Amino acid sequence: MSDILVVDDEIGIRELLSEILRDEGYSVRLAENGDQARRERARARPDLVLLDIWMPDTDGITLLKEWARAGQLTMPVVMMSGHATIDTAVESTKLGASDFLEKPIALQKLLSTVGRALRRSENSPLPELSLDSLGRSPLMAELKQRLAQLRATRGSVLLVAEAGCRAELCAQYLHTANTPWVTVEDPRMLVTAPLDLAASANEGVLFIPALTQLARAEQKGLALLMGRADRHRARVVIA
Repeated sequence: MSDILVVDDEIGIRELLSEILRDEGYSVRLAENGDQARRERARARPDLVLLDIWMPDTDGITLLKEWARAGQLTMPVVMMSGHATIDTAVESTKLGASDFLEKPIALQKLLSTVGRALRRSENSPLPELSLDSLGRSPLMAELKQRLAQLRATRGSVLLVAEAGCRAELCAQYLHTANTPWVTVEDPRMLVTAPLDLAASANEGVLFIPALTQLARAEQKGLALLMGRADRHRARVVIA
């Protein structure tokens, strides 16, 4: 069952799209503004995002740029608008949007666009990105040297980076080949099964993104997990 995130400030449109998509068997999450969309994206990567361009707090183009800079544009995004120009549609496509829907959205157009975007995503995996692919500047060489020193230890690591930086690339540099790599896509797992997460990363790396967005209960689960990670020789990397 594909998971679709619908982002639109108009409640009528959110409810209509949600009803149609759920009737077709999709799992649907809703966000009424950019802030809610950020939280939903941080909690778990959706399989597809339907993103309205014109919203009062953060417009869809800005949010699209933000996800692209942060390396979070790992799912197809279909832009929606009733007032966009051709230039806006072209700009969103250049930024990484997979398609564009003009409001009012016809039922068959919606379903065909969603289906096409999901199929295209399944058949066209994104290219892998690593620190080694980002060049050989002196700053990059220094970063790799520090990470190599950390890799020789077994302790947990907190990565502090500016917004938009790909912290997971640093976490991947700490990972040893042929050992588990586990990303906590859904932070609710920190509440329901923190010890299972530690066990699943036995001898490997457990990566936990978006620390600042964890709820209090999830933070308590993280503390419990970190207290038990040593038993499994799992390195916890938090960003």
